[in-house]
Amino acid sequence: MTDHDHPAGRRAVCHRRRCAALIAAGVLLPLPALAGCSEDAREASVAASQDIAPAPRSALKNGGTLRWAVDAMPGTLNAFQSDADATTARIAGAVLPSMFTIDASGRPQRNADYLDAADISTRDPKQVVTYKINPKARWSNGTAVTAADFIAQWTALRGKDNAYWTARNAGYDRIGKVEQGANAHEVKVTFARPYADWRSLFTPLYPKSVMGSPNAFNEGAREQLKVGAGPFLVQKRDTEEGRVILVRNARWWGEPAKLKRIVLQSLPGDKRAAALAEGSVDVAAVDQIAAKRVASARRPASSGSPRTPAEGNAGPQSNGNRAGAKAAAAENSVLRGYTIRKALEPAYTQLALNGSSGPLADDRVRRAVARALDRQALADTVLKPLDLPSKPLGSHLLMAGQYGYADHSDALGEQDAGAAKALLADAGWKSDGADHQQAGEKAGAPAPDGYPDEDGDEPSDERYAGDRYDESDESDESDESDEDRPGGDSDDRNPARAGRGHAGAPGRGDRPAAAEAPLSFTGAVGSEVQQSALLRQSASFYKQAAASEKADADGDTGSAAYAKYKRYKMRAAEALGAAELIETGQGPQLPGSGGHPGARHAAVERAADAAAAPRPADGKTSRIAAVKKNGKPLTLRFVLPDGAGSEQLRTVGRRIASMLGKIGVQTSLQRVSDASYFQDHIAGGDYDLALYSWPGTAYPATDARPIYAKPQPAPDGSLTVEQNYTRVGTDHIDQLFDQAASELDEGAAHTLVAQADARIWAAAGSIPLYQRPELVATKKSLANVGAFGFATPRFQDIGYQK
Repeated sequence: MTDHDHPAGRRAVCHRRRCAALIAAGVLLPLPALAGCSEDAREASVAASQDIAPAPRSALKNGGTLRWAVDAMPGTLNAFQSDADATTARIAGAVLPSMFTIDASGRPQRNADYLDAADISTRDPKQVVTYKINPKARWSNGTAVTAADFIAQWTALRGKDNAYWTARNAGYDRIGKVEQGANAHEVKVTFARPYADWRSLFTPLYPKSVMGSPNAFNEGAREQLKVGAGPFLVQKRDTEEGRVILVRNARWWGEPAKLKRIVLQSLPGDKRAAALAEGSVDVAAVDQIAAKRVASARRPASSGSPRTPAEGNAGPQSNGNRAGAKAAAAENSVLRGYTIRKALEPAYTQLALNGSSGPLADDRVRRAVARALDRQALADTVLKPLDLPSKPLGSHLLMAGQYGYADHSDALGEQDAGAAKALLADAGWKSDGADHQQAGEKAGAPAPDGYPDEDGDEPSDERYAGDRYDESDESDESDESDEDRPGGDSDDRNPARAGRGHAGAPGRGDRPAAAEAPLSFTGAVGSEVQQSALLRQSASFYKQAAASEKADADGDTGSAAYAKYKRYKMRAAEALGAAELIETGQGPQLPGSGGHPGARHAAVERAADAAAAPRPADGKTSRIAAVKKNGKPLTLRFVLPDGAGSEQLRTVGRRIASMLGKIGVQTSLQRVSDASYFQDHIAGGDYDLALYSWPGTAYPATDARPIYAKPQPAPDGSLTVEQNYTRVGTDHIDQLFDQAASELDEGAAHTLVAQADARIWAAAGSIPLYQRPELVATKKSLANVGAFGFATPRFQDIGYQK
């Protein structure tokens, strides 16, 4: 799953320090359940948070190779360096000690393979944690795992020696000393300051040979791990082939690994569908398009039985000749050997509101935007077609399937367009006219399907004419012609859409409004019936617009009205043709597509984009009046990634734009390249609204604090934001995080975290929308692997069924 909306590991472009902290640690702090949260409800939520085809070890074969797709070769094998990523974490989990593992509800469990015990032995005057190492635990070179390894890791990561190029010191910097206890297998860790998240430390644990010197830490462990202590070892890191090979550890003292070998193969998300069709991988996280292909392959093409939403009708299609049919049948035969494991991923997608400057610097405007959102509808868009729980996420700090989760969104308030408009008015943003109703509507009636009150894609202000937002230029005058598209908004005025039209397909700037309101127009697992109906609705609208322009032209073929008539007529035909392609299950034979559904999906999304533009100014339709201040309309620039793997994100973005239009807030939708989306726009603060995701963690006092910390002025006059890319924070939120990190009473720590979450909701800098779906294609014969959710993979138990 590519989705560049997720700043962690494979889930998106990210700030690597944060990623290393979240992914490499892999340990979660237990939190007590809230009153009123039933055990049955929590178990049901957990059940949706993991799908790994569990099987007892006795049911599995001994041996075999598992080919596991990863996003890229790891930049380093040292999980504590800044360029560590999800692949680094996966390797570390298989080959290095973890003091605690995590269950599906996000609770830490002592790992008996390495620890006989680990507890807080003293609280006063200092917090002391005593670890008792399993005497059987040893490194692959034959030496025992001892207190010396703990001491070396603390020395390297405590932050006192700048020779160690560490990405993070959280927790280790609170330790006063680490020493051997009664023997080499007992470790006593004394904290200078109390640390609630102590379970996150020493996972993974590296040998003294790596942590014992800056050179070994900085360089030695980047490309190889000569010594390990897990069920697997790193045999080879092959940069030419783009793979890392793990093999059974002959010195492993625990239950032996069922697999003989794991090959982690670098494979970008957009190539995974083809790899599955070839049968060249066994496990791969996939997007919804690839998942749909696997599901569709399970049904014969002639089957008259209805397809489920998760299966759709996206199987490879014959091009009408015998060779094409044979190739499609062979591909389906391979795909039928896979199944899709799905769960709620421990990560959430949020709407980020940049509060550093402009209208969103006013918390009243941010709260108005937040209260205009129908978060339930957005969650339904993404999760309902997958039959996953679609309740909107109610916390910034804990996931729905996680122990101790509670919904604190009431600190902001539920969706209420009236309240949102009142907040805008209080901030000085008011409508200069009454709300207009759509043509053919009754007063007070909701907009008909496909014709929302506001399409959310107004012509962009001249402030956005360059690559970056220039707030100093307040001019909205333009000499450029609006003739190129219905209702204005030429490509030249929005660089994100400039030159994006395709021959034979609607350009992204030529978009009627018909596809804005429905649930999942471009979602790969959405209903084809819905998609085709929307396209036909769009075609009907363009036919009406064409007829109107033809009448205005009155036979003058050289007039502007006649030119518009020709364009609208062509677009009506394009929308109708796209609908027919969907209804017949045929895909456009684009160059290099082979008729695969990925190409068909791209064409469908172009049609969806075409359906999101302002409608022709034919006098038959109207909009809700935009709110203005000092004569200027409230227009927010909504930045979205343009990559093939982010279709769903853009669908959600269009729906949000429509919702904001209903309170008079205009949005300028700008697509940017995947490569620049996070670093240049999100981290750089070059956006008003954006969608991206954060991974979940059960010790948010440590890991989530940088995301919500109040930005601080730096000596050079710049702003230090850490990972708070919304630039919204308060001193009180910081204090609550600091108190929670030092609170050893778990109930009190949980209360502090809950208070921090409520304050974050009230600040309205980021609005959680939904937990992301986790989709993993696996060979049907595999067990104990798939969508792990929060749970730590138990690599020695993964294998092929007998």
